[in-house]
Amino acid sequence: MDRSTQKHYFSTELLSWYRRHKRDLPWRRSRNPYYIWVSEIMLQQTRVDTVIPYFNRFIDKFPTVQALAEAPEDEVLKAWEGLGYYSRARNLQSAVREVNERYGGVVPDTKDDVASLKGVGPYTTGAILSIAYNKPEPAVDGNVMRVLSRYFLIEDDIMKPKTRVRMEALAQELIPEGAAGDFNQALMELGALVCTPKSPHCLTCPVLAHCDGRAAGMEETLPVKSKAKPPRPESRAAVLIEGAGRQAGKVLIRQRPQNGLLARMWELPHTALPPGARTGEAGLPTAHAALNAHLAGDGIGLEALAWVMEAEHTFSHIHWNMDVYAARLDASPVFGEAGPLLPSHYRWIGREDMAEHAFPNVFIRILNAYFSGECASS
Repeated sequence: MDRSTQKHYFSTELLSWYRRHKRDLPWRRSRNPYYIWVSEIMLQQTRVDTVIPYFNRFIDKFPTVQALAEAPEDEVLKAWEGLGYYSRARNLQSAVREVNERYGGVVPDTKDDVASLKGVGPYTTGAILSIAYNKPEPAVDGNVMRVLSRYFLIEDDIMKPKTRVRMEALAQELIPEGAAGDFNQALMELGALVCTPKSPHCLTCPVLAHCDGRAAGMEETLPVKSKAKPPRPESRAAVLIEGAGRQAGKVLIRQRPQNGLLARMWELPHTALPPGARTGEAGLPTAHAALNAHLAGDGIGLEALAWVMEAEHTFSHIHWNMDVYAARLDASPVFGEAGPLLPSHYRWIGREDMAEHAFPNVFIRILNAYFSGECASS
């Protein structure tokens, strides 16, 4: 079969399969470009099953471009809590505010305008334009590159920019006239459900008959993908500072800086430990010294710590191995009638107050365990 016929077969059969078997997903029930935009940002590095309830709650809370543009950032981060990669939420709101101001709340329908929005890369640009506006723009992500690598036996490293450019050109050639939105979703669907990263379900594939990768016995070795650098491990000590007097039953949290990793989210006070530091109960002296040194700038000192649990969290570039301790404030801070006078970015909270603050997942797990009595300081 010549290449042109192979491409035509692929596009025709894949589109037909998708229209018969596509999943019923909430963002597929309309062509609203705002809904599609939100869903595509949420779906970045996140499973569909995880995204569905978040998408539904987010759209219920912020049903329009204007609603999201005008919402306080804290509310947006709280609605995003648990999805991770919080810069996605901030960039989305920033871009939505631009759409609200520059385009009257209507998501633009030209490539240059969409691509200029904060946090909108080539894939999201293609997804919005093709799915919402049916424009023949490719939407190439990891799923799509895997499918194309296998079907057309492309052995180029998909981590290289020039390979992505080649894939985008190929994907654009494959789009059937007048069916850009359905075809791009069909490619994504095939990669998600059939042409999976491991153990692809070739016998149920709608385009198996002319798959070059399968014919060459390379369906499980493609795509070629150079390994990303693993996240750097980092040992940290976090502290549950327990309240006394009027703050009994509460713990102290703080808000992160305005910029950088997890910007403006809430957390337990924590700090990095020296390389090779002992952990658990054996690490109490080192953790106590490190935390006191870290908190001294905020006028906070801690009484003796007790180890309560361990936790971990992986970012794209860092892996936190965290020992969690419990402690009380010592007498060093200046005290007022209601307790110590703390910097403005600290808060005392009980379990009922967690709903008002957006936390990274690792601290949600720690706080839930603490307030439910699964870990104890004595």
